[in-house]
Amino acid sequence: MKNQELLLKTIQKKVKNTSLLDEVAKVLGISYDASHRRISLKSKFSIDETILLCNHFNISMDTLFRNESKYVLDKTKTIKSIADFKQYLEKSALLLNQYKGNNSYVYYSAKDIPLHYTIGGSLLSKFKIYVWLNILTSDQNLSFENFVIEESMLQESSNLVAIFENINRTEIWNDTTINSSLQQMYYFFEAGLLNYNNAILIIADIKNIISKIEKEIHNDNSSFELFYNELLVLNNTVLFTNEKSASFFIPHNMLSYYVSSDSIICKEEKEFIINQLKNSMSISKAGRKDQKIFFNKMYQKIDFYKNKVENYIIE
Repeated sequence: MKNQELLLKTIQKKVKNTSLLDEVAKVLGISYDASHRRISLKSKFSIDETILLCNHFNISMDTLFRNESKYVLDKTKTIKSIADFKQYLEKSALLLNQYKGNNSYVYYSAKDIPLHYTIGGSLLSKFKIYVWLNILTSDQNLSFENFVIEESMLQESSNLVAIFENINRTEIWNDTTINSSLQQMYYFFEAGLLNYNNAILIIADIKNIISKIEKEIHNDNSSFELFYNELLVLNNTVLFTNEKSASFFIPHNMLSYYVSSDSIICKEEKEFIINQLKNSMSISKAGRKDQKIFFNKMYQKIDFYKNKVENYIIE
């Protein structure tokens, strides 16, 4: 009964002053007498009941029942179609709803331009989805101009963007963070799968992202802080935290992630991030010269690729 007792203690911490008897009875749909027998350890929870309670109270089963050296991770569904991507957006927004509000924080190690900048209603958003599906599926002959996505996806992506934009956000970038988006644009342009006009517009969208970030760091009321780390190999890991819970996202392939809500894993990751921030420069708090140097590097890369497109000659 040790595991059952541990589960009950964890639920009690979640419900605080609410009756544990009432909560267990309500969630499991059983009588008060049956609930009392389980709480008093006279009856065991079934496997289904244990899963139901853990899901309802957002309790990680691996946190409670694991061997100390082993962890169980959830994995988002591998994306192979537009429908999969739409489901990915829906489930991501649902999972992250618990982190809405001023008391939540997100830490983003940005190997690439973070997802919340590259989804929404822009041409770049559509292009990134096109790129992801090209890489994740075998169908790579469709041109960008013939690629169609559902309008309903814009709403789903907007929900996810809103969560990021209304949370205390810390991002770590370096000189290579924008490289992949620019290289992807040029790859499909050179392959003849992206026309000149759209290539130029996508470059403009990337430039607008950098310009938006540059303006945001000068906003005294912003809850966003940007750091620059020239040594760390960034990897698109994301950590969400608040007073009640934490979720750590580890890249699997492209958009897919392993997700852990294990308190030990999340604590260790936060400690790692805090140490990395100590070895990083806060662009948000840096002097004007250092800020200009950082953003000018980004603009120079963007202009370099724009010139490559504008002066492209088929050999």
